[in-house]
Amino acid sequence: MKKLLTLAALTTATALAGAQQAPEAAAKPAGGPVKGATYVVDPTHTFVNYEMGHYGTTTNRGRFSTKDGSIKIDPSGSTGKVDITMDISSINTGVDLLNRHLMSKDFFNVAEFPTARFVAGQIDFSGDKVTQVNGTLTLMGQTRPVLLKANRFNCYLSPLINRQICGGDFETTVERSQWGISWGLAFGFEDKVRLLVQVEAVNIQ
Repeated sequence: MKKLLTLAALTTATALAGAQQAPEAAAKPAGGPVKGATYVVDPTHTFVNYEMGHYGTTTNRGRFSTKDGSIKIDPSGSTGKVDITMDISSINTGVDLLNRHLMSKDFFNVAEFPTARFVAGQIDFSGDKVTQVNGTLTLMGQTRPVLLKANRFNCYLSPLINRQICGGDFETTVERSQWGISWGLAFGFEDKVRLLVQVEAVNIQ
């Protein structure tokens, strides 16, 4: 555990430094996820974005940050496990008043449920590419199944930290009422919510 925390902190610090000055080197291909390897999620490159329609016009959008997480690839290289914790109090829509409303009891009740957790025991591959992740999302104290489908996936050798990084863009559509979030359903705020997940994780072995 200490090794995981140390490397996660190093990855975050290095990523922040890289954000200030991009490296003058291209990332190199690094094959697919390594069999039996453990990857630590980089919170500076891992976010959950949501889209929800309202009043049949525009789409409300917001973003959550992640606190921590890990991805473990099975020794066979054909599946794996995911465990990622999201910081619900980090929600950002770009509108402060809306942020406060979403953190209230009408929506996420952040005072009582400050985090959400996605856990998966199945990662599907096509060759060395992840195609989907089958797991559960625990939110507002309730756990429901969620299937994340990959829109893109790749691994590369980071020129910043000289380690393999794997990640991609995933998405799913859920019904927020399944987690008890029902505010606005009767007057124009849609139940279906599109989740767009970007994730990058560092091979620590």
